[in-house]
Amino acid sequence: MRVHDKGMEEHSPPPPGQPGYGPPPGTSTSKGSGLSRHRLRNPLSIVLIAVIVIGVVAAGLLASELYVRHRAESVVAAAIECVVQDNASVSFGATPILLQLATGHYRNISIHTAGNRIGSARGMKADVRIDDVRLDGDADARGTVGALDAIITWSADGIRQSIQEAISPLRGLVTGVQANPDDGTIKLQGNLGSVTTKPQVTDGRVALQVVDVTGLGLLLPGEMVQSALDAFTTHLTENFPLDIHADSVQVTDDVVTAHYSARNTPIQRGSQGNHGDNNNQDPCFAHL
Repeated sequence: MRVHDKGMEEHSPPPPGQPGYGPPPGTSTSKGSGLSRHRLRNPLSIVLIAVIVIGVVAAGLLASELYVRHRAESVVAAAIECVVQDNASVSFGATPILLQLATGHYRNISIHTAGNRIGSARGMKADVRIDDVRLDGDADARGTVGALDAIITWSADGIRQSIQEAISPLRGLVTGVQANPDDGTIKLQGNLGSVTTKPQVTDGRVALQVVDVTGLGLLLPGEMVQSALDAFTTHLTENFPLDIHADSVQVTDDVVTAHYSARNTPIQRGSQGNHGDNNNQDPCFAHL
């Protein structure tokens, strides 16, 4: 019994609070903490964590990019639609819109209208490409537009509708419009006669120059027809922003096509649609 008691005493753990109580030094007290340290020391675990973090950040950036791009294109399209009074679509190109916003440098902006009208011009369509827009201006200008190119197409039937609606001397007299690509003329036909005009670029604008008046000489002298056409074409282009000017015009089958452009043009402050001060700002651009 004594030997047994002595053996028991030699193998019994010391009372709590006494030296030697608990696990030997260096022994893990928690299975979970040891497992966590093991996982953190595992290179594969570190890679997986890094991939997850990068994936979460990338997903957030992608969601932000899609939202901001959709918002920006919608706002600009709404402004264009207000100006042209027709449906329009806008694209900011392949460069991330977040990067463009951060740098104030916009590339490859494209604008397309539906082709129903541009203002009072029925059947007119615009396809515009804008590049190298820099919003790093000063007190006089918001920035510059490096390049703008626009293709404007005007259908023969649209010309007829526009003349019937907007040009008083010819209202009711023009029943049809015939495009003649061979000589580059547009003939305004009516029951009482016809007016032959030739689209041409004059002082940076597209004008309809009267070539011949047949059967309307007594009712409408050529000078009166020319004056009415000049007033109409001037009204169409008088509010073009950014000093946009016409470069060329061509007559094809049932369509008149004109090319407009602008280069290295300042963006005037408070006058996105019309030149002037803040009091003359085009309301269509108020939300830009």
